[in-house]
Parts: sequence; C-alpha cells; structure tokens
Amino acid sequence: MEKALPPIPAKRYFTIGEVGDLCGVKPHVLRYWEQEFTQLRPMKRRGNRRYYQHHEVLMIRRIRDLLYDQGFTISGARNKMQEILQAERDKKRNGEVMLDGVEVIEMSDSELQDFEDSQSDALTETASDDLLFVRRELNEIRDLLSLSN
Repeated sequence: MEKALPPIPAKRYFTIGEVGDLCGVKPHVLRYWEQEFTQLRPMKRRGNRRYYQHHEVLMIRRIRDLLYDQGFTISGARNKMQEILQAERDKKRNGEVMLDGVEVIEMSDSELQDFEDSQSDALTETASDDLLFVRRELNEIRDLLSLSN
C-alpha cells in the first residue's frame, strides 16, 4: 500500500533532509541519484550542503515514481527522464503553455463575454465599477500600442 507524499511547502530552498521527507527517500539515496541523473543538480553552499529548489523536488518525486512505483531500472528511469525533459523543451520551443494540474480553456470572444456577464452578477457594484474602469484603461492602452506599431 503506497503512502501519499506530503504537499510541497511554498519555500524557495529545501535541505536534503526536508527533500527526503517530502519524497519518501533517504538522503544517501538522493546523493546517489545526483550521480545517476545529471538533470538533478542541487545548489551547494558552505560545507557542500545541498539546497534543492521546488522543481528539483518535483523531479525527485518523478524519479521515485519511475523507480519504485513503475518498476524502471536506474538506466530505464534515466532514459525516461531524458525523454520527459526533451518533450517539455519541445513544448516550450513550440510556445505551448505548461501548467501541471491546471486545465487551460480556450474561449471565443462571445464565450468570454458570456462568462464575464455571469461573473459580474456575483460582484458588488463598486467592484464591478472598478473592473469596468480598469478594463477601459486597458483597452485605451491597447489602442495606443496598436497605433505605435
């Protein structure tokens, strides 16, 4: 039975002990994975202390999933990580937005207007007036910018 991993706190840097707790692996395993997965490069400070960033914690969780849950070998997981990172680079190169866990909805102008109309009913009059003012200002800025091109 798999134990759910705790949520990742909103911090900039994590120590190796914190990452171990967040990812369900021991610190010596993380040090070993650094040797095997070249994409995993935590920042090192005084005394060779490792500090991991949020994206590295996510990467470690992905590596852990490949090894422990999906049964990949180290070599297979390394290859899979390279494929995943290449696919992400290709998406960025093609201008695709990558938002993990967020559904991106494309709307036409009329659908957007209908959505805004339905939302404006829920707003107070002053908030609605403020939004209309900001919208007018943004439209004026857009018009000025289009004239300068």
